Amino acid sequence: MKILMLAQFATPIIGGEEQYVINLSRELVRRGHQVAVACIKHSKQTDFEIDSGVRIYRLQGTTQRFSQLYSEDSRRHAPPYPDPEITLGIRRVMVLEQPDIVHAHNWIVYSFLPLVPRNKAGLVVTLHDYSLQCATKRFMYRDLPCSGPGVRKCMACASKHYGTIKGKSIYLSNQAMSHLERKSVDMFLAVSQVTAVYNGLAGSGLPYQVVPNFIPDDLGSEQDSHNPLLDQLPKDGYLLFVGDLSSEKGIKVLLQAYKSLKNAPPLVLIGRRTSDTPNELPPNVLMMGSWPHGAVMQAWKRSCIALVPSVWNEPFGMVVIEAMSEGRPVIASHTGGIPDIVTHGVSGLLITPGEVESLQQAIELLLARPEMREQMGKAAKLRSTEFLASLVVPRIELIYQSIINERQP
Repeated sequence: MKILMLAQFATPIIGGEEQYVINLSRELVRRGHQVAVACIKHSKQTDFEIDSGVRIYRLQGTTQRFSQLYSEDSRRHAPPYPDPEITLGIRRVMVLEQPDIVHAHNWIVYSFLPLVPRNKAGLVVTLHDYSLQCATKRFMYRDLPCSGPGVRKCMACASKHYGTIKGKSIYLSNQAMSHLERKSVDMFLAVSQVTAVYNGLAGSGLPYQVVPNFIPDDLGSEQDSHNPLLDQLPKDGYLLFVGDLSSEKGIKVLLQAYKSLKNAPPLVLIGRRTSDTPNELPPNVLMMGSWPHGAVMQAWKRSCIALVPSVWNEPFGMVVIEAMSEGRPVIASHTGGIPDIVTHGVSGLLITPGEVESLQQAIELLLARPEMREQMGKAAKLRSTEFLASLVVPRIELIYQSIINERQP
């Protein structure tokens, strides 16, 4: 098959969504398919490169030329409407690649929708967040899980998140484009059941399947034990958090809980700073910034407990699987898709989101019982094998093939 991935970013800009796209693309190439990725060009990146057999096209966007529209210059996201230059760029790539399937991720699909009537490729969209239904993509309202959409409510929420003028236009545009998206997509893939529910797919009659994220079978092969970043780590046995250092990821809750611990090992924070990242840290807390994926995996290996105290509804929690694959017990919030991965009392502990005391007690319990940590770590590693690429990617291939077969005359 010939497959074209549409993604907002590609290497070297890597977050959970981008890691999924490049891992899926590489795995499909290994399985004999022809795969290309079209993404947004940033700064001085090259227009084209080949990464492990995956052809990556970087496209200039009109919206991205206006830096004042973005709070973070290094990650200029796709807008919730067709960007004219990106649409033209995708059309050029379509001519070159002649894909059987276009597999889109996030709002860059809106720049592809004007091309749908003119091509015969099937369209698959993976929902990594709640962007089909929610303009902020978070399904949160006033810092709590949202009870459901409403025009005034969503308009006010988007305005608070993006600013009044930009927020209203983003909400209205996303409403219009998501309606067109629903009519154009051959199959939605939700990374968890909660993702399907909060995007309004469950019970809608729209074609969708729940297909979880995955880890490469050879995940350990990319680890670099000689990366100089690893020299910054304390001795083995520290607590580790990996992810955006934001309130919705639970960083403030984590720091409050850590301050209450006595004689605790160091707490290491690896991730991207955000606008609400705390500036003051308790003693014995090390904030490392963003690290390459291989170095992060080595950091997991040297840690004793993985901490995922999210307060928002995590659609899946890729970081959870990666920590578990290194045999780390996980303390995570009972929210979103995380309970689909972590079994409470078996592979980790699930806590109440946003509750400092619940997190503190869970950490104290595992620190006091090394035998429990070891047992949970073994169970976590075993559980992670259920999310290997060799088990998940064939399901995606079957979906591709069924769409191609349905489109054949």
